[in-house]
Amino acid sequence: MSTGNRYEKAAQREPAEVVFSGELDKLAAMDLGPVPPGWRMSPRAVEKFVMGDDKLGIERKFVADRAMVIRIIISLCTNRGCLLVGEPGTAKSWLSELLTAAISGNSTLALQGGAITQANQLLYGWNEAILAAKGPCIEALVPSPLMRGMMEGRLVRFEEIARCPQALQDAVLSVLSDRVVVVPEIPGDDGVILAREGFNLIATSNSVDAGVHEMSAALKRRMDFEEIRPIRNLPDEIGVVLREVNKANTRAGIRVDLDEAVIEVLVTMFHELRNGQTVDGRSTDRLAGAALSTAEAVSVAHAASLNAWYYGGGSMTMEQLMHHIVGSALKDHPDDRRRLKHYFETAIAPRTGSAWAQAWALRSLIH
Repeated sequence: MSTGNRYEKAAQREPAEVVFSGELDKLAAMDLGPVPPGWRMSPRAVEKFVMGDDKLGIERKFVADRAMVIRIIISLCTNRGCLLVGEPGTAKSWLSELLTAAISGNSTLALQGGAITQANQLLYGWNEAILAAKGPCIEALVPSPLMRGMMEGRLVRFEEIARCPQALQDAVLSVLSDRVVVVPEIPGDDGVILAREGFNLIATSNSVDAGVHEMSAALKRRMDFEEIRPIRNLPDEIGVVLREVNKANTRAGIRVDLDEAVIEVLVTMFHELRNGQTVDGRSTDRLAGAALSTAEAVSVAHAASLNAWYYGGGSMTMEQLMHHIVGSALKDHPDDRRRLKHYFETAIAPRTGSAWAQAWALRSLIH
């Protein structure tokens, strides 16, 4: 096999500190506010990075109540961690990534609760070769992201913490309380790992599908709790979907004309079916088997864009979109098909406009 032709492939997804490096450098250079110990910038600058600042040319990256975001930032200034709880697709992980990128300059120190079953995955392991040659020593220690955050003074993300067994959740509790990990195999001071300034924990938990483990009540008390809710304002949600789909399409190397009226149909359907209420206040059925979140709407629109690029003429059609909407909405609850048909008959049929008429005409896809 010839190795003469090599192609450098771009990363499928770069972390927030890389994507927004220009904004972070700009905010750090202009930052005149007090900076907490171990942080790269002040809480006000972190807030501007997340929520945006038109005067400074800083993009808004998260749609939420500004007061809630400020509470989360302030909680990370303290010695308490912060727990973000909410439905799937409410951008909890995205918010935690943005905050760690701004505060620590590195959002990649992350743990996945469902993947952690042993203490060494949570805290540390050993380099077997060095261990055999030198015995237990600091050089042989292989720190986990949590311990690296302590040693380097950085913010650590803990995704889906409730999926982690309770005994290991309680191990996190001791780290947050005492800010120290003792490695009993290493004698003397080298075996005492103290958390440096800047270390803290920001965790997420899914309120719908929590997993097989209950959240430790003691850990809940030790962390500040914030509920991340779906975007309430429909125009805001449409704007987020349009922006994120355009970004996803650019990363995929495709150029697709997005019809805003078609995207409005998608986001409105998801918004109403998720909330159980139409935008004009009438009740409608909620779907039981689908999250229908903003993130899901972005995924559906991006999939329809790929369909348009590879199988169409580069312009997204309502038919392409409807195929992906139905696939996303009808997952594992058979009764959702009836609910979706009822929604079409009661909410979509009376609506005027070309895009809504096209959507109604495609109701046969819900077979």
